[in-house]
Amino acid sequence: MLDTRLSALVAPVLKSANTVPEIVVVDQTFRDAHQCLWATRMTTAHMLPVAELMDRIGFQRIEAIAAIQFDVCVRFLKEDPWQRVRLLGERIKRTPLSSFLRSKNLVSFDFVPDDIVAFWVERLVANGIRDIGSFDGLNDVENMLTALDVARRLGARTIGALSYCLSPVHTDELYVKTAKELVERGKVDAIWIKDAGGLLTVDRIRTLIPALRKVVGNTPLELHSHCLTGIAPLVYLEGVKAGADCIHTSIAPLANGAAQPSLQSMTKNLRELGFRLDIDDAAVAQVSEHFRRVAEQEGKPVGQVLEYDAFHYEHQIPGGMLSNFRLQLAELGLSHKFQELLEECARVRKELGYPIMITPFAQFVGTQAVLNVVHGARYRHVPDEVKKYALGYYGKLLAPIEPNVLDAIVQNGSPHIALKPAPLEPGLAKLRRRFPNASDNELALRSMFVGSQVDGMLAAGPMQTEYSYEKPLVRLIRELAARKITRVHISTDVRR
Repeated sequence: MLDTRLSALVAPVLKSANTVPEIVVVDQTFRDAHQCLWATRMTTAHMLPVAELMDRIGFQRIEAIAAIQFDVCVRFLKEDPWQRVRLLGERIKRTPLSSFLRSKNLVSFDFVPDDIVAFWVERLVANGIRDIGSFDGLNDVENMLTALDVARRLGARTIGALSYCLSPVHTDELYVKTAKELVERGKVDAIWIKDAGGLLTVDRIRTLIPALRKVVGNTPLELHSHCLTGIAPLVYLEGVKAGADCIHTSIAPLANGAAQPSLQSMTKNLRELGFRLDIDDAAVAQVSEHFRRVAEQEGKPVGQVLEYDAFHYEHQIPGGMLSNFRLQLAELGLSHKFQELLEECARVRKELGYPIMITPFAQFVGTQAVLNVVHGARYRHVPDEVKKYALGYYGKLLAPIEPNVLDAIVQNGSPHIALKPAPLEPGLAKLRRRFPNASDNELALRSMFVGSQVDGMLAAGPMQTEYSYEKPLVRLIRELAARKITRVHISTDVRR
């Protein structure tokens, strides 16, 4: 039995004394977790040994792939991302695999024509993706519906995202308005609160969830956050008590740090509070052990609980960008300017009308801040993407850009960028004429990757699909051989 204090915590969400509310879980281990902790370097061979176990766990869906995974697969891992999805689908039969689209950018920073967006969605469904979401850094519903409408017509379950951040314009009222449009116009199957920056707080989630519930009715509310300030697990608990139906987690050790709260911790705590999660704990433990061994063998980091950082709410930079900033400044001999760069990011973001620090806008703000700091002059050098953002190429801004900053951007940005964006011409027919012998899967990749990147992936040959753990002695011998050590003495005599 729950004691009096615990019952008081649970009471607001119980429909009756005999009801045990069920919370469903979306898994991010194969997608966002390694994006945050392993620089998106989880390979297909890492995934396949536990795919059938993942299917047994009881997730509502498993996020399999999105823009950055396509990018890293093609450019760095030399793996066919479409084959990855199909191989996972052969082993994961009960649990839907999902993907989401970055507005109308897809894999690129610039918008692509609507027919390319539709073609990409069709390819996702054709390769086995059954749930498709979309987010937009400006929370522009029109941009999201381009993909969601196609996905719904193709029979996929659709999820509309509310991209969360903190600013004077990102109010509960804004998110309520966006959610209402997604439900009424987009007829989405779920609303996803997407807190990529780990910025949600306990106080904010207590007001945001009830406000959304009033306009979305019975449409499920999903909660997705990151542990960058260490409080995301508590935000999840409070969000569920306030009425969220679904949480996004990852399986430790691919949890915490810049990634999501761990499934193990959330399952334990929510059950303690009286909620029901139909999760196979034994299967979770096996998957966890697999990735622990992979991380140990390959020297990959595991998620650690982070200390609270109040300044994070000022610059709002995602975890992956922070590590890249440190590296870039070190290469330039400017490591001492790291704090200045964070402060400049906060200043640039305010001047640009508070774009959400989410791809691609996080990169826009960060790049402009780096240029301002490195060159010692603000907005003397303006990237093309920043000028396009300021001129509305990516959608309607939620707040105006500071006038003097806008003048500098227009003046110092590329003169080849028109002051008013022109409609994009359809691109699929032209793409087919350019690559007449390409399959639809290859054609979709070629629509996103320039030059020889797809050719390089295809030339790499069949990708590795099997993974084996090395015994410590075998690994030691291999590493010694790599160092050209030809003689090794091994003894079991502990006195030697």
